[in-house]
Amino acid sequence: MNLFSRSSLLRRQEPSMEEPSSAPAAATAAVLPDPGLAALTGEWMIDPAHSRIGFSVRHAMVTTVRGAFLEYESRLYFDGRNPARSRAEISLATASVDTGVEQRDAHLIGRDFLDASKHPHISFASTAVQLIGKDVYRMTGDLTIRSITRPVILDLTYIGHVTDPFGYERVGFDGTTTINRSDWGLTYNARLAEGGAMVSERLRLQFDIAAIRTPPAA
Repeated sequence: MNLFSRSSLLRRQEPSMEEPSSAPAAATAAVLPDPGLAALTGEWMIDPAHSRIGFSVRHAMVTTVRGAFLEYESRLYFDGRNPARSRAEISLATASVDTGVEQRDAHLIGRDFLDASKHPHISFASTAVQLIGKDVYRMTGDLTIRSITRPVILDLTYIGHVTDPFGYERVGFDGTTTINRSDWGLTYNARLAEGGAMVSERLRLQFDIAAIRTPPAA
C-alpha cells in the first residue's frame, strides 16, 4: 500500500563463566502482522479529496512555510498477510505546488527550485516495505526530483479501515520523513544579515493518506 525508525544499538556483554548467555526475547522476536489486516490485501489508490501530500521547511530561521501538491496519481498495493509484498508508486504534478502565496508558488516552480517546465513530475517508487512495530510500517523507495533519484525511508502509521456511507472501503495512513533538499539539486538560497540561510536545507515531507480500494477489473 501506499505505506509511505529509529534503530537502537544493544551493548553486548561477554557471558560469565557462571551463567549461560541468553538473548532477550524482545530483541529477537519478529513483528508479526495483525491477522485482521489480511482482508485489506489488494489494489488501492489515494483519494486526493481526503489526503494531503505536503511539506514544511524553516524560513528565515524563525518561521515555517507549509505547502502541498494538489495533483497526483498513484498505484498502490497492500498485502496484509505479507507486508513485504506491498508497493507504491506516486507521481506528483510539480506545477501543482500550493503554499497559499501565489508569488512564492511561482518562485518554487521556477528554475531556482523545482523547474517545473523541464521537470513536470516528482515521483516516488517503493523498493521495500517492512513492518517495524504495531501498526507502523517502514517503506524504502526512490524519490525523483529534477531528474535526480535518491533513496528515502518513510515511516507510516496505520490509522484504520472503514466502509463509508457510499460503500467505498477506505484505509488511512499518516507518515513523514525529512530530507536534505540539496541532495536533489535544490540548492538555491540567500543569506541573512544575522547569519544563517533564508531557507533551511532540511525539508520535512508529510503524507496524510486516505486510500480507496480499487474495484477489480471487469
